[in-house]
Amino acid sequence: MADGAAEIRGRLRRVVLDEDIGGALSPMQEADRNQAIADLAADNRFALGTHPDAVTILHLSVQDGRLVFDVRDEADETLQTLVLAPGPFRSMIRDYQMLLDSYATAVAEGREARIQAIDMGRRGLHNEGAELVMARLDGKVLLDFDTARRLFTLICALHRRA
Repeated sequence: MADGAAEIRGRLRRVVLDEDIGGALSPMQEADRNQAIADLAADNRFALGTHPDAVTILHLSVQDGRLVFDVRDEADETLQTLVLAPGPFRSMIRDYQMLLDSYATAVAEGREARIQAIDMGRRGLHNEGAELVMARLDGKVLLDFDTARRLFTLICALHRRA
C-alpha cells in the first residue's frame, strides 16, 4: 500500500462497469478486468474529498466519449459524478492493449523470456497509468496507488469496449 494510504478511511464496497458498451474483450483482457475487480473487492482505499469516511459504490463508464466515475452511497444514491476527458489516457490505453496482445502471442508461442519482458513492461505501464489516475482525480478523490492501478486496468477495459 502506498504511503499515506492508511490515512484514507473511505473504501469502495463494489465497482460496477457499464456492460452496455459494445465490443468483446480478449480472454486476456477479460482475465485482467476480473482480477482488478476481485483485487478491488479484497482491498482498496478510495474516498471522495466531500465524503472522506464513506463506503461507496463506483459505477465506471464511458458516456459521450468521456470517462465517468459515478460514486454512490450504499443506498445507490449518487454522491458525486466525476467526468474526465479521455485524452490523457489514450496513448497509455493503446500501449496497454498492444502489450496484452503481445503477451497473448508470446504465451501461445511459449516464449518464456518474451513473456517475462512483456510482463515487466506491463507492470511499468500500470504504474504510469496509476500515477495518471491519481493526478486526474487529485483534489476530488483520495486513493492509494494499488487502487489507482486497478482502476487503470478497468479504464483500459472500458475503452477497449467503447
